[in-house]
Amino acid sequence: MEKSLSWREFIITRLIQSSGYSAVIFVLLIFFFLLREGLPTLSEVDASSLLSVRWYPIEDYFGILPLISGSLMVTLGAALIAVPFGIGTAVYISEIAPRWMREILKPLVELLGGLPSVVLGFLGILVVSPFLRIFLDLPTGLTAFTGSLLLGGIAVPTIVSVAEDALDSVPRAYREGAWALGATRWQTIWRVTLPAARSGVLTAVMLGVGRAIGETMTVMMVTGNAPVLALKLGSLFSPVRTMTATIAAEMGEVANGSTHYHVLFLIGIVLFVISLIVNIIASSVVFRARKRAERILS
Repeated sequence: MEKSLSWREFIITRLIQSSGYSAVIFVLLIFFFLLREGLPTLSEVDASSLLSVRWYPIEDYFGILPLISGSLMVTLGAALIAVPFGIGTAVYISEIAPRWMREILKPLVELLGGLPSVVLGFLGILVVSPFLRIFLDLPTGLTAFTGSLLLGGIAVPTIVSVAEDALDSVPRAYREGAWALGATRWQTIWRVTLPAARSGVLTAVMLGVGRAIGETMTVMMVTGNAPVLALKLGSLFSPVRTMTATIAAEMGEVANGSTHYHVLFLIGIVLFVISLIVNIIASSVVFRARKRAERILS
């Protein structure tokens, strides 16, 4: 019997280990594929052309700066919208809302997180974009601001779900200790609960930002798809084009092995590196927060 259990444990352990290794292997294989298809761009297109401000592949203009600036503007705008709303909603669900309200809000938030992005894109085209065009007196409602609003809405459920779990995992003794010292409910939330759940909240924020960076369909439908360099604040209310939208819109029509084809994979490499940097920063911040918490508790 003990021998049978040991073999079973051995097999289960090896399966779990192989699952963990496979995730790393798949990421490396994806990165290798991107490098294989994207690096030929460096020998086919001059660096000055790649770093130019014009994207018009039909005439061999492959400036990727407008695409990078558009992605960063839409993502930063989405983060500025999603982070306060997401954390505020998580705090309300975890710390303030009565139990019956929590039973309604949490499943509703998770349901919103499962909505297809193309549905939100249709909502943006039919409702949000016309409203913003009239309300802000813009030439068109298909702007970076519209994309930021919808991407923020996409990222909010992710932030709420993860941050609420992190806040809920804080021991009740922390709150009771603060109340015993005379702290109000808000002081307890701001000075005790949130700092104790800092690592989980930061993870939630980074996951939400990562979701916004990689979103494709929504931004392709509502940002106007104009490859214009977005450096000024006014560009937030103008059409832009993101890297993900460019890949999705043009990959199906490009000739396999052409310069345009390789440039699209180079954009994929840039997008991969940006996502990797965001994840590394998130991991380092969470690691430092956990070490700091361990030192305080010890």
